[in-house]
Amino acid sequence: QVQLVESGGGLVQPGGSLRLSCAASGSDVSINAMGWYRQAPGKERELVASIRNSGSLKYGDFVKGRFTISRDNAKNTVYLQMNSLKSEDTAVYYCYAEYSDYSDAVYEYWLQGTQVTVSS
Repeated sequence: QVQLVESGGGLVQPGGSLRLSCAASGSDVSINAMGWYRQAPGKERELVASIRNSGSLKYGDFVKGRFTISRDNAKNTVYLQMNSLKSEDTAVYYCYAEYSDYSDAVYEYWLQGTQVTVSS
């Protein structure tokens, strides 16, 4: 089993910055990847950013260089630095972790999400 603890989020003005963090813990599991998806009202959930153990990164097309995902392996924590935020970035941001157990079965675990609101 994996546990995730997320921090960050909240209200920010357009053009501002926020940093989300998500820390993973668990016994007898191997974290393969972590990242965030987001979902705005009336829209489908979409990938924001992900980072795999290999270091491979993925970003949603809308990011366009504004967000950066990074990882502290020692703390099993990932960070999402969001700059130049726009009103359209307003959404619930969901941290997730892809992990494997001792049998190499692969699972995903999602947090309930944190609200990010970009508004003046």
